[in-house]
Amino acid sequence: MKKNIAIIMGGYSSEYKISLKSGNVVYDYLNKEKFNLYRIHIFKNKWVYVDDAGNETPIDRNDFSIPLNNTSITFDCVFNAIHGSPGEDGLMQAYFELLGIKHTSCDFYQAALTFNKRDLLSVLKPYGIKAAPSYYLNLGDEINETDIIDKVKLPCFVKANKSGSSFGITKVYKAEELKGAIETAYKEDDEIIIEGFLDGTEVSVGVLKLNGKTTVLPITEIVSENDFFDYQAKYEGKSQEITPARINPEQLEKVTIASKRIYDVLKMTGFSRSEFIFIGNEPFLLEMNTTPGLTTESILPQQAKEAGIELGMLFEYAITEALA
Repeated sequence: MKKNIAIIMGGYSSEYKISLKSGNVVYDYLNKEKFNLYRIHIFKNKWVYVDDAGNETPIDRNDFSIPLNNTSITFDCVFNAIHGSPGEDGLMQAYFELLGIKHTSCDFYQAALTFNKRDLLSVLKPYGIKAAPSYYLNLGDEINETDIIDKVKLPCFVKANKSGSSFGITKVYKAEELKGAIETAYKEDDEIIIEGFLDGTEVSVGVLKLNGKTTVLPITEIVSENDFFDYQAKYEGKSQEITPARINPEQLEKVTIASKRIYDVLKMTGFSRSEFIFIGNEPFLLEMNTTPGLTTESILPQQAKEAGIELGMLFEYAITEALA
């Protein structure tokens, strides 16, 4: 019996366009001889099944089914390709858990935790995971520029705490630029993290479960043409992504151990992609993504290719693990 697989894509955040691209790549590459595939668009104003002709059928949210031709299609597994909310912050995960539907991403707690940069770094600190010096602000807090600069130094990064794809992020060089950067970040989120600038090699590390075993994929080095790995660098070709990364054996060993430890400590499942910067040979964690980009140009698929895993198989592994 072929399994019914829903591929959810879209979402409520600024990242929905990238998510639609990711979801369509999953649809194109998964083996249609093994699976019945259904593209599901999740937007604030509609949840719909979209067929190959572009016709839309509303989803029954009571049981996440599609009422189609006098029958009801239910799913054995959901492939989550939503970046940002509600696919990466725990909302969809909690919904599927309540309905008892298997899905390819991590559990709702892990999704909510990793989506919150401040909370993630705090939880991992006791496990020896290093991070840049940081300062936290919530909307309405008094902004004491001297305190901020004393703690994180200049230059620094002002980031929305719960946002992906580098939306709401500014690199600040001078004290007078701080206020504008904070306002930019508040457009994306009511919580902000301000981090000291780490000057070193940036790498991206993909981790997944393969046959039940935590597996680190070949590591990618990020060389941005822009001032940092921002939206343009990520999605508009303004960066070089070099896989495998040009790092020394000690750096490779340390970042591999750190990535595995983070995945296992957090009891992760599904794909994850963590960004680190090396200071000397020490990896410092920037953030972790639990529904990383899955387009053919995205980092995780590049890493899988380097490991000899073709895209269709990469996506199939995720479904196999979810159903195990």
